[in-house]
Amino acid sequence: MPMFQPSRRGGVVGYEGGGDGHVLDLDTAVKDGVLGGVGGGVVGAGVEKLDLKKMIEELDLSEVPSVFICPISLEPMQDPVTLCTGQTYERSNILKWFSLGHFTCPTTMQELWDESITPNRTLYHLIYTWFSQKYLLMKKKSEDVQGRASELLETLKKVKGQARVQALKELQRVVAAHSTARKTVIDEGGVAVISSLLGPFTSHAVGSEVIGILVNLTLDSESKTNLMQPAKISLMVDILNEGCIETKINCTRLIEMLMEEKDFRSEVVSSHSLLVGLMRLVKDKRHSNGVLPGLKVLRTICLHKEVRALIVSLGAVPQLVELLPALDPDCLESALFILDALSTVQEGRLALKECSNTIPNMVRLLMRVSECCTQYALSILWSVCKLAPEECSSVAVDAGLAAKLLLVIQSGCNPVLKQRSAELLKLCSLNYSDTIFISKCKLTRTIQ
Repeated sequence: MPMFQPSRRGGVVGYEGGGDGHVLDLDTAVKDGVLGGVGGGVVGAGVEKLDLKKMIEELDLSEVPSVFICPISLEPMQDPVTLCTGQTYERSNILKWFSLGHFTCPTTMQELWDESITPNRTLYHLIYTWFSQKYLLMKKKSEDVQGRASELLETLKKVKGQARVQALKELQRVVAAHSTARKTVIDEGGVAVISSLLGPFTSHAVGSEVIGILVNLTLDSESKTNLMQPAKISLMVDILNEGCIETKINCTRLIEMLMEEKDFRSEVVSSHSLLVGLMRLVKDKRHSNGVLPGLKVLRTICLHKEVRALIVSLGAVPQLVELLPALDPDCLESALFILDALSTVQEGRLALKECSNTIPNMVRLLMRVSECCTQYALSILWSVCKLAPEECSSVAVDAGLAAKLLLVIQSGCNPVLKQRSAELLKLCSLNYSDTIFISKCKLTRTIQ
């Protein structure tokens, strides 16, 4: 890696880079692009008031010239010092190295013939200049974004039709990309302005863009309450059912945000159309990115006991059971949570029992993904087997349940899971003699 070396000529730093080292001053280094400088030259005197530490923290850049990085901490240097070996480090890091009893150069492991450290002022100025230019550019962009967000909010108060849609599209792009724009919209009362565009006569073109903006903002309690008006919720549900995949996902995210409000009422989500839209999103094999958002909202809805029977009546149980083998771990946990919640109502238990793949799929998931998934699968199996012990226990044992339960009992998982496994094992064994039941455990095959 190219390293800066202290020159013997009055604090000017030499740069090694394939061939003879040559002396660099600040202007030349930045202007020639050796360090990837922007716009060349030294920043004006006013910039000297900026704090280097603050600039580094606020910029949080993933790519910084390697010569600016301390070899010890791998972080940009704020106070570079050079050892007699020519290697440069952040002052606090090299002093800590010395305090641990090391009297070598951390990079070369050479013993130091001179323990003094020399401030590398030229490198400091190069670092300062590079970060200053980036920082000022960021600030300028931020100010431009804030100004544009304000302009768009004012425009929305005046225009209608296609002009309104275009203004909303641009505002959505701005708030999605810039935190300063989001702050501006909130600080200038933009949430109320944007929310007011949702209503019974709002076109889907406008509604989709409004929802796309709102999901990117931090909404306060008053804003959420305003959005929970029946006409606004009705529009969201319509758009969820008819919009493109991105709009559908935005609708689910916004509804999820509203459900986090403590005053949220279960009747808001007791909507046949809403639940159908969410199930369509979850089942859409063309757009797998909608599965998790849809499941997360359904999971939250299932916390409201009054809605569970309605979800079952829409055929959610067999649909979710059939989806289980194809789901990733995050989606799987949410799907199992939903099925477990639905198993607490009689309609749900009956639907799970009547679905031919419920027991085989649940048995497969035991000790397969996570302790949480095992917990939900066990709970579902218990509900089904308790409903029809003779019929379901036989199917479960033939699917390898007994062996899986023995694995759970012998594992280091939660004692509550072990207890539930023991109870389920006992329930399943009631229909067999000891010899036949043991022969059906198939423990060797299960472990393989």
